[in-house]
Amino acid sequence: MRDNGPSMNLWNEAWDSATPIQPGPGPRTWKVSELSRELKTRLDAMGRLQVEGEVIELKVASSGHMYFTLRDLDGRLSCTIWKTAVPTAVRFDLREGAQVVAHGKLDVYVPRGTYSLIVSRLEPAGLGTKLAQLEELKKKLEAQGWFDRHRPLPDLPRVIGLVTSRSGAAIQDFLRTRSARWPSYPVRFVHTSVQGPGAAAEIASAIDRLDASSVDVICVVRGGGSLEDLWSFNEMPVLEAIRRASVPVVSGVGHETDTTLADLVADVRAHTPTDAAQRTIPDRAARIERIDRAEGELARAMDGVIEVRARRLESATRIDLLGRAVVDRARARLDRAASRLANQAPHARLARTRAELERAGSRLAAAMDAELDARSRRIERVAPRLALAGRRELDLRVHRLALAARALDSISPFRVLERGYSITRKTSDGSAVRSGAEIAPGETVETLFAAGSAISRVEKSSKSRPGESET
Repeated sequence: MRDNGPSMNLWNEAWDSATPIQPGPGPRTWKVSELSRELKTRLDAMGRLQVEGEVIELKVASSGHMYFTLRDLDGRLSCTIWKTAVPTAVRFDLREGAQVVAHGKLDVYVPRGTYSLIVSRLEPAGLGTKLAQLEELKKKLEAQGWFDRHRPLPDLPRVIGLVTSRSGAAIQDFLRTRSARWPSYPVRFVHTSVQGPGAAAEIASAIDRLDASSVDVICVVRGGGSLEDLWSFNEMPVLEAIRRASVPVVSGVGHETDTTLADLVADVRAHTPTDAAQRTIPDRAARIERIDRAEGELARAMDGVIEVRARRLESATRIDLLGRAVVDRARARLDRAASRLANQAPHARLARTRAELERAGSRLAAAMDAELDARSRRIERVAPRLALAGRRELDLRVHRLALAARALDSISPFRVLERGYSITRKTSDGSAVRSGAEIAPGETVETLFAAGSAISRVEKSSKSRPGESET
């Protein structure tokens, strides 16, 4: 072994005798998966975020999920919208190059160590400012009482005004509902744009035109869409036209989840165009049913009135006879009293009493005659109606009797005889013969025809029917 000299030996001795140096504290060593999970936990803690950027690399997978990237001058962020969230998250025409604000949460994909924004809602950039302006206008109109007017809709409007686009699905839904409820019900339609620049002025003009054309109610409708698509119905020209309309206005804009200021200013808010048609177009079948029911109730009421009047007439007749009997008894009492006075009182007193009695009798007779005349007039008024009711009842019973007679005649045995059949019965006891086994040779029988009869003697009888052989 090579000797390195005294210096090398001294170094070896120093190394062997030195105290070992312990390493100081350093950073933690992470496993890859541990670090990814830690990042995921910390990103989850950030909660919901709003990220603005330009849309690039937009792609819709066959599964229905949507993928794109948001970028600005200094960075990029991968974004994902799951299939189930696409209908509510993207409510406008999303294209590459669009500047948007994405709402969602950051998520880490642990196996790859990548992160992305899981988007729950997208809106065009700058929409937040418009929403703030919309909320401010809403509060202002609410404070002024613009949302408090709710005029009732006419039960049977003569003409319904309709404001919408001829090319949209809303008019088809409205007319389809009209066909189901009351085909060809009067609807006066004015075409207008329902979105885009200038649409608000067109909609307001259409409302004013219909209001001046003597319609009874105005329906303003359109199908669903994004907030930008429905924005015209948040603009003041439309709201002012609805406010100054002299007839009730029904707003059926968008779907049930969409709410515009036009919905709040209108007298009635319908969830959809179909709902607007159902609220304004009467149901013809239901009305016919109510009319038929009312007609039946009226007929029953009239029958009841006639029955009551008939009973009153009969009672009045009995009262008339009773009144005459009362007068006769009163006159008899007067005559008896006059006789007693003639025999018991002086002639002067008798004359005064007789005169008083005659005056009382005259007054009583006049009162009874007036009462009898009044009741006679009532009887004369009621008699024709009673007679008419009686004739109707008699005609109905005669008709029923005729039907019963025809039914009875159709099953009469004489009708059977007229078709060539006959009845045979024994001369001994008059019982009907139904089988050849009931009679014996030498026995006499009587045969009845439709006209006349014949008596014959049995020479031979058979138990079997014609054409059958006896066994």
